Amino acid sequence: MDLPAITCVILVILTFTGLVFLLVRQRDLRRRYGAVIDIDEAVAKARSDLEQLTAERERVAEAHTKDVDALDAEYRKAKTTYDNLKHEIGLLEENLEDISFGVYKPHFDYQTPDAYKAALTDIREQQKSMIRADRAAHCDVQWTVGGSRSEGARMQKQYSKLLLRAFNGECEAAVANVAWNNAVRMEERIAKSFDAINKLGGVMKISITAEFRDLKLAELRLKHEYEEKLHAEKEEQRHIREQMREDERAQRELERAREDAEEEATRSEQALAKARAEVTLARGAEVDKLNDRIKILEERLRLAQEQKERAISRAQLTRSGHVYIISNMGSFGERVMKIGLTRRLEPLERIRELSDASVPFGFDVHAILYSEDAPSLEAAFHQAFEEKRINLVNARKEFFSVTVEEIEEFMRARGLNVVLTKLAEARDYRQTLALRNKKVEPVTCSPATAEAFPDSLRAGAGVGSTPPASS
Repeated sequence: MDLPAITCVILVILTFTGLVFLLVRQRDLRRRYGAVIDIDEAVAKARSDLEQLTAERERVAEAHTKDVDALDAEYRKAKTTYDNLKHEIGLLEENLEDISFGVYKPHFDYQTPDAYKAALTDIREQQKSMIRADRAAHCDVQWTVGGSRSEGARMQKQYSKLLLRAFNGECEAAVANVAWNNAVRMEERIAKSFDAINKLGGVMKISITAEFRDLKLAELRLKHEYEEKLHAEKEEQRHIREQMREDERAQRELERAREDAEEEATRSEQALAKARAEVTLARGAEVDKLNDRIKILEERLRLAQEQKERAISRAQLTRSGHVYIISNMGSFGERVMKIGLTRRLEPLERIRELSDASVPFGFDVHAILYSEDAPSLEAAFHQAFEEKRINLVNARKEFFSVTVEEIEEFMRARGLNVVLTKLAEARDYRQTLALRNKKVEPVTCSPATAEAFPDSLRAGAGVGSTPPASS
């Protein structure tokens, strides 16, 4: 065997030995560190799984957020559509519970219903003139039908008439149904009809003119204000009739008081003349007795004549009367005062009338002021507390949200030296509260009653047990 062959054999043997050594070494290393290697692989695998799970969660969360945003946008869109539909339905339905009462601002200042009626007639004539002059509707395109412009104009005229009939019908319904509580909504109803009908005419390029719409709105407003003016006139006439009845009643009372005073004066004069005639015939102690009676009759005659003169003077003074300040705590609350006027000879009679069955409790009087110019005094009170008036629509409802102290300060500033009762008696109201509170008081068992409870029943029926049925 030559040297190269021997060298190759040696190299093979060394290589094999090295491989065997490496395998044995690897086996020893795996035996010693295999667990550590497995943990690292597990940690790496867990980290990889966690990253995948986090990415998946982020993807799901992003998709969920997109879904939520889409649902929110869809909800807002549906809610807007619902609100618009509800509002448009409200324009057609007159339900007092659903009406949002708008404040109507008057557009005209005519003084009488006849003036409003004339203006209504004029507005309607203007509408007819616009329709006759083909200015109520407008077309932006000159149509032709089968190449004929005349047929196109005929089609345009018919379509314009159709739109005008629809719009006029909507407007007539609004004008017929306008009232104090829906004037603003009826204006909006006409505007909505104008937009909707013009939208229908969009394909043909035909639309109702804004000038014609404004005339319809003017008609609606005139009709509303005309009805309001009629209502105000009726209220004014009712108030005048009520005031006339009150004045007649006061005048009758004054006449009756004058007649009673005249009768009393006549009786006193006759009795005095008789006593004076008797004293000339009397003797001794009877003279003194008759003289005392004469003095009494003279004083009675003087008072009767003063009362007669006062009644005559009151009957001649047409502006004299009493301004009363009253409250009704049980009906209206503590800070509500009624400041009114009566020409009755006895003002308490008027207050008793106000305390009739129309209110649950009677009125309490805080002050009654006599004045020879009672209307001016009442007007001064009303003007001083105008900003605190409760009813801002009907000024004849003389109720004000004021305190007794504020009224006292005003009276002091005007130099009115009248005793003002600050505390309202409110007798019926306070007694009602006491009775109501008494009814809701809890019923408690006294110790004496508890001790008297039979032992046989005490042992057989515990707390919350059902009592034995009676035989």
